[in-house]
Amino acid sequence: MTDGFPAHRAHAGIWKGTYRHLGADGALEAETASTVWCEFPEQGPVFYRQRIELVSSAGEVTRASFDGTARGDHLWFDTPTFTGRSWETADGVVLLNLQRRDEPGAHFVEVIILAEGGLRRARTWHWFRDGALFRRTLCDEARVG
Repeated sequence: MTDGFPAHRAHAGIWKGTYRHLGADGALEAETASTVWCEFPEQGPVFYRQRIELVSSAGEVTRASFDGTARGDHLWFDTPTFTGRSWETADGVVLLNLQRRDEPGAHFVEVIILAEGGLRRARTWHWFRDGALFRRTLCDEARVG
């Protein structure tokens, strides 16, 4: 098992929450219920695995899974929908920069902050396309397992 990444490891478990997608003007575009499983396999090349289930307000269910591998002080991701990396600050904030494959020209930067006590977290995604902000995603989650 790779050592390090204490801020990433602090997110191990199951999280339930809500994703709110806002347009650049702040107007609500969509709201989605989420369940996220954050896992750190003890063997094999995968350092981090995330499984996610999203349920839209219309009841549509989307499931996905992706793996991250540790190289140096970054985790690297290469999936059908995005590619990129994550890292952490000395203060325990997790940052990601992901290029979208499913939205040509789009990428987002994510900030993940774990609340004191480790039972709640906030995630904020800042989406850009062709150099312009076009969406923000606010994720409010509670640890349930």
